[in-house]
Amino acid sequence: MSKKAIILLSGGLDSATSLAIAKKEKYDCYALSVNYHQRHNYELVAAKNIANFFSVKDLKEVEIDLSWLQNSALTNKSLNIPENPSTGIPVTYVPARNTIMMSLAMAWAESIDCTNIFIGVNAVDYSGYPDCREEYIKSFQNMANLATKKAVEGDLIKIHTPLINLSKKEIIQKGVELGVDYSLTVSCYQVTSDGLACGKCDSCRLRKAGFKDAGLPDPTRYL
Repeated sequence: MSKKAIILLSGGLDSATSLAIAKKEKYDCYALSVNYHQRHNYELVAAKNIANFFSVKDLKEVEIDLSWLQNSALTNKSLNIPENPSTGIPVTYVPARNTIMMSLAMAWAESIDCTNIFIGVNAVDYSGYPDCREEYIKSFQNMANLATKKAVEGDLIKIHTPLINLSKKEIIQKGVELGVDYSLTVSCYQVTSDGLACGKCDSCRLRKAGFKDAGLPDPTRYL
C-alpha cells in the first residue's frame, strides 16, 4: 500500500526541498499551494513548475483572499517591503498564514486517507516568524490529532518539518543532492510578474547567503 503525503508548496526554495525529501522517502506526493492574494504571486507559477518537475500526484491551488490583512506588507501593497535587515518580527509576517495553510492541508489529508503533511519551516535561517518555530508545529500537530476523525479513530497525523534545524546552506546542499532545480524556485517578497527577484529583501538576502555559503552558483534571476 502506498503512503501519501500533503506537501505545502509555496514555490520557494524550502518547500521545493521538502517536496524532494518526501519523494526520496517514497511518499506519493500531493502538493498544496495557497493563493492568498500575496503581492509576490509569481510564486504560484513557480509552485506549478516545481510540482510538474517532481511529477506530483496532484496539485491543488486554493484561493483565500487575505488582502484585507492590512498589517502585513505581503498582503497590503501600500506597505513597503524592508530592504534592510529587519529586527524583531518583520512587517512581512502574515497573521495566521501557516495556521491557515496547515489547516487546509489537514482537511485535504483527511479527505484522501493521508496522515502525513510536509512543511518547509525553518528555525535557523528564517525571518523571525512565530509560526516557523518547532514548538508551534508540535502544538498544531497536537491540535490536528484532536480535531480530525481519522486521528480520533487512531490514525494520527504527523507534521514533517525536515528543514527545521538546518541552515540555508544545508538546505541548499540537501536539495542539490536530491536533484532540486532551484532555478524553478522563487523566494523574493516582491518578485516581478515575470519572475525577477529584487535581491534586496530579507528573503533574497537569506537565499543569496545560502548559495554563497554552500559554494554554489545562485540560479536566481535578479533585477
